[in-house]
Amino acid sequence: MPSLSAIVSGIQLRGKPYRKIPLANMQIPLVEYLITLTKEAPHRMSKSDSLLIGAHCSAAGGVHNALLEAQSIGATTLQLFTANQRRWENKPLTEEGIARWLELKEETGMQQIMSHDSYLINLGAPKPDVYTKSVQAFREEIERCIALDLTFMNFHPGSHLDEEPEKSLDRIVESLLAVEPLLEGSSLRLLLEATAGQGSNLGHRFEELAYILHRVKDTVPIGVCIDTCHIFAAGYDIRDYAAWEATLAEFDEVVGIEHLCALHVNDSKKGLGSRRDRHAPLGEGEIGIDCFKAMMAHPALKEIPKYLETPGGPEQWVKEIALLRSFADQPSKVSK
Repeated sequence: MPSLSAIVSGIQLRGKPYRKIPLANMQIPLVEYLITLTKEAPHRMSKSDSLLIGAHCSAAGGVHNALLEAQSIGATTLQLFTANQRRWENKPLTEEGIARWLELKEETGMQQIMSHDSYLINLGAPKPDVYTKSVQAFREEIERCIALDLTFMNFHPGSHLDEEPEKSLDRIVESLLAVEPLLEGSSLRLLLEATAGQGSNLGHRFEELAYILHRVKDTVPIGVCIDTCHIFAAGYDIRDYAAWEATLAEFDEVVGIEHLCALHVNDSKKGLGSRRDRHAPLGEGEIGIDCFKAMMAHPALKEIPKYLETPGGPEQWVKEIALLRSFADQPSKVSK
């Protein structure tokens, strides 16, 4: 198989050859120039071009910059933090910032954009002060997502700490049911992220995701985001097509495949069942590249939006997005 660099060097950017650009040093005017290039130049479509593949892009300097970064890496979707993910209190989005975001969202054509909520939020927290702050931060994130016209809001279910897991699960359900009024009239869908199961984190078993989802799905729009690194670390094998088939069959039986709405795409530095969340570049971890070949060919997964969270940043994501698209264009090479 050719190297990632070789694959990317052959990309045609809307009909023009891709040229290596030091993305880490890229300034916004150059990114805007690239966007103009993609609009003005003729484009030869391949069947994978319409697939929604992106990465978690930086909103430093304003949320609209995440859209510019996504466009610069050849993405068709993206994930972002709408606020500082390690602070309880954040300044509200400005009207000017929202307007700039909506304008660029239209210009770039990004679809099914997803936010990732704060790492501090724990809707299952046994401590009242942490729970209160978590609920407030969760509500504020929903409000920002609606203002930005996002499709998904991804969140970790929570941690039970020293409490019985079921008590925390019930608290998460209660928290989600309480945000029903905020979601009325919006198209935003909340997504439970499958976790690796570190410490007392909930959501590493499909049964825990189902416990929450089936108790709220008739009240609030909700689904699941599977993180490939997380479920592998949690003990679900996805290293080839047959392994994906078995894991998806179990997911369908326990949760329901119709509730799978998005994928975080990462390899894993740690082994199967390690319950350690350590992301690796695609094909450079314990999961291996056959997982991602199968993912891009599997009928239950191919059309689902995918968001890279691999180490390496934009320069790596350009290569990995191209790699995933190449797998989608050659499904016959996947061993079933």
